[in-house]
Amino acid sequence: MRVSWAAATDPGLRRPVNEDSYCARPDLGLFVVADGMGGHAAGEIASRLAVEAIQAFVAGAPPRPAPVSQDDADTDPGLEHGVNVMRAAFLAANDRIGDAVHEEADLRGMATTASGLRVEEGALPVVAHVGDSRIYLLRGGALSRVTQDHSWVEEQVRAGVLDAAAARQHPWRSVVTRALNGAGDTRVDAFPFALLEGDRVLICSDGLSSVVADEAIGQILQREDPGRACHELIGLANRHGGPDNITVVVLDIHAP
Repeated sequence: MRVSWAAATDPGLRRPVNEDSYCARPDLGLFVVADGMGGHAAGEIASRLAVEAIQAFVAGAPPRPAPVSQDDADTDPGLEHGVNVMRAAFLAANDRIGDAVHEEADLRGMATTASGLRVEEGALPVVAHVGDSRIYLLRGGALSRVTQDHSWVEEQVRAGVLDAAAARQHPWRSVVTRALNGAGDTRVDAFPFALLEGDRVLICSDGLSSVVADEAIGQILQREDPGRACHELIGLANRHGGPDNITVVVLDIHAP
């Protein structure tokens, strides 16, 4: 499959520094958004190190054992390889952050979320995810969320304590329960995700999803081309107060 894409990032209206980072590497089929945490410059460093480490790992990974087809995706060793590469890439990013903290005590406490998609020629796409950045799928006019937030408010939503609107307003909405922070027990969600011709994918930091409802996100994705959609999504987040940095990557999936 072929991918066309657009990306944009914005500091928002209340943050002096943009702590988000992203990569769009069609040569690797790799698209990642990372949202740094830690204050001062530490969050910016964490997200940048994570994106750099993920790219480097994927670029240096061995090729998959065999081509993957949709028919044998459950048994093909190439599928397991693709998932393992993305999981290992995220864990390599976690290690890189840990090394940086060990080398420089002022960086202690820094961390980052990260959500990524790899669309490799001849293979099922693979998602990897830690934290509360998100991946959405627009298919047939319907928007769905591919990733599950690792956050306190998301746990409350799943438990039925909060609804989505209340979660977007909750003062603890930025409290994550998983992140790339250098710890040895970091867990990464990594799984295959079949994409079809005509699908549109959004990868975004929570500077968008924490203030803009999914319905509004879906409306913009449905009516605009990727570049314009990026512009409109960032503008809408800023019109909702722009309390955080905002990064969006929009992908369109085409036939080979």
